[in-house]
Parts: sequence; structure tokens; C-alpha cells
Amino acid sequence: MLATLKKAFWGFGLIIIFLILFLPGFSKLQDLREKNRDLLDKIRRLNIENALLEEEMKKVASDPVYQERVAREKMGIVRKGEIPIKIVPQKKK
Repeated sequence: MLATLKKAFWGFGLIIIFLILFLPGFSKLQDLREKNRDLLDKIRRLNIENALLEEEMKKVASDPVYQERVAREKMGIVRKGEIPIKIVPQKKK
């Protein structure tokens, strides 16, 4: 009976030591896996954004209609002889 109790005590002690030694590492591993998944998602989103930006660059370089639209909308450029009109929305009361 005493020998069985002694083995159980040692077994319990070894389990506790095992948990103390390896649980923080396992927890850190799980955190790193989660961070890795987040970074992979971010990489996918950035790849999509890069593809869209490359497509826009090609349009700007080769499409004169798109070039004019960008120049007018983003840069405020007007053709010679045009008069720009700024429309100010009315404030709601």
C-alpha cells in the first residue's frame, strides 16, 4: 500500500514538473501559430492590394482617357478655356 502511494506521489510530481516546464512553451507556440495565421492573412490582403495597384499603374501608363480622369479628379486639372465650378452642399438645418 505504501509503495503504491509512493509511486502515485512520484507520478503526480513528475506530471506537475512536466507541466511547469512545458506548458509555457506550448502556450508560446500557440500564440506564435496565431500570429503566423494573422500575418499570412495580411500578406494575402497586401498581395491583392498590390495587384490592384499594378493594374491601376498600367492604366495610368497606357490609357489616355483614364489619365485625363485621374488628372481631373485627383489633381484638379482643367482644360484650357474651361472654368472650374465648385459646388458647395447646403447645410441642413
